[in-house]
Amino acid sequence: MKNFVVKTLANAVALAVAVWLLDKITLTGDSTGKKTLTLLVVALLFGLVNFLVKPIVQVLTFPLFILTLGLITLVVNALMLLLTSWLADKLDVSFHVEGFWTAVLGGLIISIVSWALNVALPDHKD
Repeated sequence: MKNFVVKTLANAVALAVAVWLLDKITLTGDSTGKKTLTLLVVALLFGLVNFLVKPIVQVLTFPLFILTLGLITLVVNALMLLLTSWLADKLDVSFHVEGFWTAVLGGLIISIVSWALNVALPDHKD
């Protein structure tokens, strides 16, 4: 359970960095508290998408992983971010990613920040 909370918070921070750095990834809210809550909901959605959908996409695109020496990962991460944006729109959560190339850059930023946070934060598996 603790690992889930740490990973969700790391995703939330990584998403916040992407929102901060890229103008075409938007997160709106009236107050800082509402923005924080929205960010946590989006982090949960993003984690759910990465847990349920991403492994299926990776298995289906395995030949492309080999052919591109793993660079297709950028495209898969972008698609997961766009799917999260679509789900957020359907659930009336104020998070939006505008365009594929923004999603590629956002996915790269999120991957780097999440990796750095997961290295820095303790990972106690029970």
